[in-house]
Amino acid sequence: MAKFFGNLHLVLSVGFAAALILMFSYHSSVPVTSYSATLWLHVFFGILWIGLLYYLNFVQVPTMPSIPAEQKGAITGHIAPKVFFFFRYAALFTLLTGLGISIVDGYGHAALTLTGEGNVKLIGVGMWLAIVMAFNVWFIIWPAQKKILGIVDATAEEKAAAAPRALIASRTNLLLSLPMLYCMASANLG
Repeated sequence: MAKFFGNLHLVLSVGFAAALILMFSYHSSVPVTSYSATLWLHVFFGILWIGLLYYLNFVQVPTMPSIPAEQKGAITGHIAPKVFFFFRYAALFTLLTGLGISIVDGYGHAALTLTGEGNVKLIGVGMWLAIVMAFNVWFIIWPAQKKILGIVDATAEEKAAAAPRALIASRTNLLLSLPMLYCMASANLG
């Protein structure tokens, strides 16, 4: 059992297989389509993205000052690069699957231009918040973190300047995640 649960890829594969079994077992009441699969992936990637955002803001960033200097390398050299890999690609795939869903459903243009009515306008606000958040991940947080983590060469001054930029963008995403989640959840209630 320990060997199975010690293998992330195997656990994920079995989890996906279990989800597929459920999807096809309940196919008569909830048809499996490319749309439903995309929606499911959108939710999966969204949970991964926002979960890592909350991990970074609630756990890693506040804890780093209390970690002894000789132990910080374990975080910055091993854990953080992996976190940021999954963080940025979860943001990208959440955004892409969400945009795909809105296009297939026929409300993408109205949502993005905020010209739709009711739920479409609300989900459009959520989409724009998510777009800003994904932009922050890819074009502010990740470039700054590459310097901070030593993935790219940077002087001590460049690293010092990157840290507040990354923190402000990350805390902006934390702030925006709350209204974004409200928009996404509430738009689907009506």
